[in-house]
Amino acid sequence: MNSLLKDIFGLFGILDDVYKQLKKILIPPKAYSWQTLIYLSVFSGFMSSFAVSPIRDIIALCGWLFLIAGTAWYTTDDPLKVPGTNMPIGALITGFLVSVFAFGNQRDLLTPRTVVIWPTIAALITAIPDFIEGTDTDSKARIPKPEARQKIIILVASCMVISCWLNFYFVMDKWLQEYPSLLADEFQNSTFVVRRGERERVPENGVLILNQLQPLVEAQISDKPWSEVERWLLEAKVNVGQLGRQIVDKNLSQFDEKELWRIEPRVTNTKAGGYVLDLLAIWTGPSAGVKGYFLRKLCRIEPLAASRNRSSSSSSEDKIAVAEISCDRTISIKRETPPPQQ
Repeated sequence: MNSLLKDIFGLFGILDDVYKQLKKILIPPKAYSWQTLIYLSVFSGFMSSFAVSPIRDIIALCGWLFLIAGTAWYTTDDPLKVPGTNMPIGALITGFLVSVFAFGNQRDLLTPRTVVIWPTIAALITAIPDFIEGTDTDSKARIPKPEARQKIIILVASCMVISCWLNFYFVMDKWLQEYPSLLADEFQNSTFVVRRGERERVPENGVLILNQLQPLVEAQISDKPWSEVERWLLEAKVNVGQLGRQIVDKNLSQFDEKELWRIEPRVTNTKAGGYVLDLLAIWTGPSAGVKGYFLRKLCRIEPLAASRNRSSSSSSEDKIAVAEISCDRTISIKRETPPPQQ
């Protein structure tokens, strides 16, 4: 029985300690405190939801300022520093709020610019106390002490480097969204881009172009008289180029790289009297290799004898040559200069 009472009173003692801690945090000891500023920020956010512009924007602005000031005050009372640096963790929190307030927007508070500027703002907030001396009520600006200047320079410079690397990441990500074919390049010698896996990657947009180009070319060649096909092949550069440009404009309109694809044919004779038609999607954008690369789909065109009625009133037939075309299913990538046109 005594043990049960001790457990009950011990539980009440724990709850009492928790209550005292919450009371210490939530109830301001005086009007001039960080809790007051936090409560004012919450109140401003609540009231702004009932207001209309421009009053709503003014109230929201005050709410952000109260939140930033209250957070900075609370996190600097007993600062916990980032291991290995002289930066308080509170400066990171305050810097994040300042960055969101300055560079965010109503639709998306966390933008790439917010993340990029965050480390530098946190470093500047960390350095501010070294430029101020005195108490909260009586303070003035000063030049930092010589031993503090080196720490400030190292901290701010290091955070600026981190911001530069973060910005580089977002720039690369934007490039790869606008020019996804860059991912097909080789990065073995790159010091900052790492590709997982050893499998060679083929640009999807180039594959899309050739796969949609193939049936259009087949439709203009298959079962057509051989003489017409040979005339078509003589003007293959113009014919294939026009078809390719239509496909690019239709399917790659959302990508900035649409102007960097050039569609060209290569026509060669075979010993059997037919032709080999190479459909090339040539990448003219930036590449790790000097020679660049291109995609190739091979098609074979052969003459095929077909019967044709000599006249409508006669059952006799004669033989004419028509074209038969067959294209490879696979698309190969060549990291070299495209072959010259003959």
